[in-house]
Amino acid sequence: MSNGAPTTKGEALVRELRWVHDLIRRDLATVRRMADQIPAGLPAPEIKAGIESLAANGPLWHLRVNCLHYCRFVHSHHSLESHAWFPALRAADESMNPVVDKLEADHENVAGLLDEVEAAAAQLADTDSAEYRDRLVIALEQLAADLLMHLDYEEEHTAAILRTWSGWPFMEGAGP
Repeated sequence: MSNGAPTTKGEALVRELRWVHDLIRRDLATVRRMADQIPAGLPAPEIKAGIESLAANGPLWHLRVNCLHYCRFVHSHHSLESHAWFPALRAADESMNPVVDKLEADHENVAGLLDEVEAAAAQLADTDSAEYRDRLVIALEQLAADLLMHLDYEEEHTAAILRTWSGWPFMEGAGP
């Protein structure tokens, strides 16, 4: 267990968490630009290509070579947090339970939104219509809003304890 004092490794963990979150934020800015272009008539093949380009060109996807979609990366990131990091947060400090509860609820919400973005994009790629464009725009806007709030909340409410750790809990000999 930690003594509550920040450690060099803990500070590095906070920087790493923020780095991954900043990559997600950067690509969400691309998603938001696409959402603005969809109602203006951006052709469905260009929308599909734009989503696929995130998978091919962003640093997130260089980290996840076999991952074809942004949505899969975020699902994977949240799964790792839920199964490895959140239990360690709970074990390290009982007062973190309400924070972890909210983060877990956020993960469920974001998972549904990611699925909706994928389904809406696929539907639009099959049949270009105003209805399907609207569905995708709404899904993208909601994903961007909810995911950005989640990232900010997670950083704000976990950085202090994370700073005291010697490593990620899924690394041997690391954690609180």
